[in-house]
Amino acid sequence: MSSPQLTDTVVMISPDQFGFNPQTAESNNFQHKLDISAQEVQKRAMREFENMVALLRSKGITVLTLPSRKDAITPDAVYPNNWFSHHAGGILIVYPMLAHNRRLERQTQELKQLLTDNNISVSKLFDITSHEKEGHILEGTGSMVLDREHKVAFAMASVRTDKHEFGAWCRMMGYEGIFFHAIDSSKFPVYHTNIAMNMGKEFAVVCLESIPDATERKSVEQKLKFLKKEIVKISVAQIHQYCGNVLQLVSNEGKPMIVMSKTAHSAFTQENKNTLSKNGELIIADIPTIEQVGGGSARCMMAEVFK
Repeated sequence: MSSPQLTDTVVMISPDQFGFNPQTAESNNFQHKLDISAQEVQKRAMREFENMVALLRSKGITVLTLPSRKDAITPDAVYPNNWFSHHAGGILIVYPMLAHNRRLERQTQELKQLLTDNNISVSKLFDITSHEKEGHILEGTGSMVLDREHKVAFAMASVRTDKHEFGAWCRMMGYEGIFFHAIDSSKFPVYHTNIAMNMGKEFAVVCLESIPDATERKSVEQKLKFLKKEIVKISVAQIHQYCGNVLQLVSNEGKPMIVMSKTAHSAFTQENKNTLSKNGELIIADIPTIEQVGGGSARCMMAEVFK
C-alpha cells in the first residue's frame, strides 16, 4: 500500500519530567548540562513545548498531545518519535530502545486510545520491543529516515540503530533499506539518522560529508537522486545546529510547511533556506533548552500519524 509522504497530524508528548539524561548521554554528543536548577530546566522546557504546540496549531497542523507517564521518570519523553511510528493503513509500530529509562516512555494503550479518539486507525500493532533483550535496537524515525511514498528507508549505524533490526523492519514493511555509517565533528557515530538527514516530498536534507566511506556516500547520494529529491547539503557543523532535524508537514488546507528550530534556521545558509522555502513555509520553533539538554530538536518532538 502506497503512503503519502506528508501528514497534517502529529503526536507530541509534554516534557513533564524533562531533564539531562545520563543514560543517553553516553551515545549522544549533543546533550549538555546547563548551569541552572533542574526545576528551571523543566519549567523552560515546558514553556518551549507549549509555545511550539501553539505555533503548529496556528499554522493548521493538528497536534495531539499526551502527558508523560505519571508512574515513571522519563526525562526524554518529549521525543516520542523514537518509541513509535504510525503508517498508512493504520499500522502502529512500537520500538526497542537502548536506554532503560527511555523504554519507560512507551504508553502504547494510551496512544492507541488517543489515536482512535481522533479517528486515526490502529488496525495493526507490531510490538518489537522484546528485541531489546537480544540487544537489537531500532529507535523509530530517529533511527530511520523514510521515503514513505517510494518505500525506501535510510539508517545510520549506531548503538541505537542495529543493522539486523533495520533489515528485519524493512522486510516486515516492504521497504528497501540503505544502511550506512556517519560521524559527527568529534568522529563519533551520529546517534540518530534524523540528526543528519531528513526526507521531504521533493527534497532531502543530508550531511553527505559526515559519511566517511566514499562508496556509502555515493550510494546515499545516488539513491536520493533516483528518488528525484532535490538535495539540500549541510555540513557537519550544521548537524550540530540541528539543520538535519527538520520535518515537512502539510496544513489542514494542504499547504506544505517545514518545521525547524530557531537554532537550525539561524545555521542554514541562504542557499539552503531558498531551496527549503520553495518546498514549504518555514515554521521556526524556539526550543533552546530542549535542544541543549535533551540533545534532540524539532523533528524529534513530532511523531507523524496518518488519517
